[in-house]
Amino acid sequence: MTRGRILACAFTCCPPAMPGFTGGEDVLGWSLLQQIARFHDVWAITHAEDRQSIEQTLSKRPVPGLHIHYVGLPQWLKPLLKYQGGHQFYYYLWQLKAYLKARRLQRQNGFDLFHHITYANDWMASFIGAFAPIPYVRGPGGGAHRTPKGLSHEYTLGGRFWEKLRTIGQWVFRHDPVYLKGQSRASALLLCNRDSIAKNPKEWSHKAHLFPVSGVSSEDLARTPSITPNHNQFSALSAGSLIKVKGFGLAIKAFEKFSKNHPDSMLTIAGSGPEETRLRRLIDRYQLSEKVQVIGAIPRDELLTRMESSDVLLFPSLRDGGGTVVIEAMSLGKPVVCLDIGGPGMHITDECGIKITPSSQEETVRDLADALELLYSDKELRFTMGQAAREKAKRDYHWDHLGDRLAEIYQAIIGNELPNDACLISSSPSLPSE
Repeated sequence: MTRGRILACAFTCCPPAMPGFTGGEDVLGWSLLQQIARFHDVWAITHAEDRQSIEQTLSKRPVPGLHIHYVGLPQWLKPLLKYQGGHQFYYYLWQLKAYLKARRLQRQNGFDLFHHITYANDWMASFIGAFAPIPYVRGPGGGAHRTPKGLSHEYTLGGRFWEKLRTIGQWVFRHDPVYLKGQSRASALLLCNRDSIAKNPKEWSHKAHLFPVSGVSSEDLARTPSITPNHNQFSALSAGSLIKVKGFGLAIKAFEKFSKNHPDSMLTIAGSGPEETRLRRLIDRYQLSEKVQVIGAIPRDELLTRMESSDVLLFPSLRDGGGTVVIEAMSLGKPVVCLDIGGPGMHITDECGIKITPSSQEETVRDLADALELLYSDKELRFTMGQAAREKAKRDYHWDHLGDRLAEIYQAIIGNELPNDACLISSSPSLPSE
């Protein structure tokens, strides 16, 4: 394969464990840029906020073929990032400036292909993708997933209003002429879950690929966790930003129901966010202060260490296109209890965890508690599921494997061939097909 010249845009792209790292999208941006650089020379446009972390990392571990260019906005616009909706507006403005940078880079380098990586959604315009006169790949991303109707009361009235506003906002963005032009121009649309595949318009279905937004590295898989921790407690872990869509309220309610008969059980919630006060009140209401700990946001390495010593990951997210923490738990040999929706519902099979079909709040809480009960009472099942989860993470979610798939998609586009996995599910046979 001849090394090509690739232009990439990754608004969020910060190496793990570095200042500014926020989670899944940063991992996605940073990891895919490294994968592209295995096969091609890549010029990446990213947010100037991550400059120090990126350059410090590259000074220690250079990535041959990777050229980073930074685009920033005035500091007075930064408060927009604190608000829902404001973040998207900030990004829209950033993209305009990134497009001007892309034009200059294109004149200087003559790229073979442009790849929009992050934001990892499938409903906001890419100005570069719409107007750059080169083949265009978008993704992986999603956004079609919705909170199940039966669980809408996990939100406050304001939260339910915001969910409706989000749906309306996505409809508006999906009808943006710049978005439509870009999607029509795209040679490949990488979509991260089956909800997004199903919602993808028919006229674009021939160029859709199912491609996860989450993966694990060789360093992650080099860890040697005990699949059955040697302790006297049953330890469940839940992790993520403490926002309503992550379903931590469901996790606490299910754990309360389960733990009534199991005083030797413990739930640890790792993360920070606006929901923390409400979750602590919920813990107090159920008198779980000795059984449920909210430990705040912790470095990724510490999170993985805690995951190693846990028995199960409890992750009942109400809508999650990816679910990076699910893949991380799988890589450490931990069975996962989640809802059968979005990214987690795609990642987890019956062999490596327990997926709950969401229904009413009461039934969902009961089913989650029953799943914990089953894993508590059957140590052999925990072991078997943990092994299967780790094997699946190695096979389907190793970044090198995903990089190989991406290289095939690029080659098919640059060579004007039909990719092997176009418009269907994946070239990876072990991803679930239903």
